[in-house]
Amino acid sequence: MNLLRRHPIAFTLIALVLLSALSPLPGLVDAVSGAPPADVDLVRPTLYTLLAPVSNVLDALTFLSGERAIAFLVTWVAAFVLWGLLRRGPLGRRLAAAILAPLAVILLGVAAVLLPRPVPRLVAADSTLTVIDYHAHTALSHDGRRGWTVQELAAWHAAQGFGASYVTDHNVVFNGGVDDPIRLLPGVEWSVYDQHVVALGAVAPLERGVYGRDTRAMLSLFGALHRQGAIGIASLPEYWRNHWAELDDFVAAGADGFEIVNCAPKAIGFPAAARARVLQLAESHDLLVVGASDNHGWGQVTCVWNLSSPSAHGYRSNRVIARPIALAQGESQPWTAAYTQPWLMLAGLSWSERSSWITWILVILIYRAVPRRAGDPAGIGILARSLSLKILRLRRPPPPPPSTD
Repeated sequence: MNLLRRHPIAFTLIALVLLSALSPLPGLVDAVSGAPPADVDLVRPTLYTLLAPVSNVLDALTFLSGERAIAFLVTWVAAFVLWGLLRRGPLGRRLAAAILAPLAVILLGVAAVLLPRPVPRLVAADSTLTVIDYHAHTALSHDGRRGWTVQELAAWHAAQGFGASYVTDHNVVFNGGVDDPIRLLPGVEWSVYDQHVVALGAVAPLERGVYGRDTRAMLSLFGALHRQGAIGIASLPEYWRNHWAELDDFVAAGADGFEIVNCAPKAIGFPAAARARVLQLAESHDLLVVGASDNHGWGQVTCVWNLSSPSAHGYRSNRVIARPIALAQGESQPWTAAYTQPWLMLAGLSWSERSSWITWILVILIYRAVPRRAGDPAGIGILARSLSLKILRLRRPPPPPPSTD
């Protein structure tokens, strides 16, 4: 009981890790049916699982929608400032805690965007299916990460199980030519009137001004793409935020399909009810529905994959496989992100990840719980004692050689 009183946070975290297993989230779901897919698996590298507390936290931060990310950051920074100021101890120590703890939250967010790390990989049982991404960017896009080359984009996809990806830079046509480690396919993302249209296939540059005057002009772009032999996909979040009342006009104008999952912070909050409406429209007109990483070189993980059937077209030709934590972003109010995002993360843990969490918590708890001997320097219990003993051994002069007399 004394240990519990001295370390309540550690025991609370262990309890939450175990309680979250009572309402688990699957590792993957089919974004159309909502059911866990039986023919694909999310394979976590050994290092990813070994460092699960870090891996899972960074992934959870990556999958926040824009609104929820702001609410998450504001809430936790404010909470840590108050915690630092109200805790016991000298004023200087309290001020340091009030500054350093919020700074740690901010640094975690930066790490989620920039820190290289092991990532989960999608593996499909059916080798005839292509794991593909329909929407990704390089540094040639105005909002792409500086120095983010097609080779780096291909390696990013390969690490997560993709076999191919379209390169759809903003208003810059990509003509292919990269086949290793995965095949990068030609495409472009045209920015037109209040809408982005992802063009898939070999396309020629066009005069965007023609399609930037109004909604009617924008919709004529789909016909222009068909004349070039390409297909046009309406991108999120633009049709959701700007043209929601005009989806039937998209269909009439020849749109070939819609994105229903997009990992960008501004699009990941697409709500389930809206997704259901688009799915109904797409099914009734046999249109393609796709998921998009919308990778710009920021962040290490994707929230979605596509399983594409060879030489197939229309609604049944592509399956969208997503991370449940990403689909949940549109189902909670932004202000709840500070506690709903951690719970979604814990509920989505595999048992190997849960074991890693509990092991790390117990290891740290043991080191902190074992008291130091008198005279040991300040530190974390037995670890400080162990290090100090090693230092003493190094400083101790070697014993004299035995006498030969």
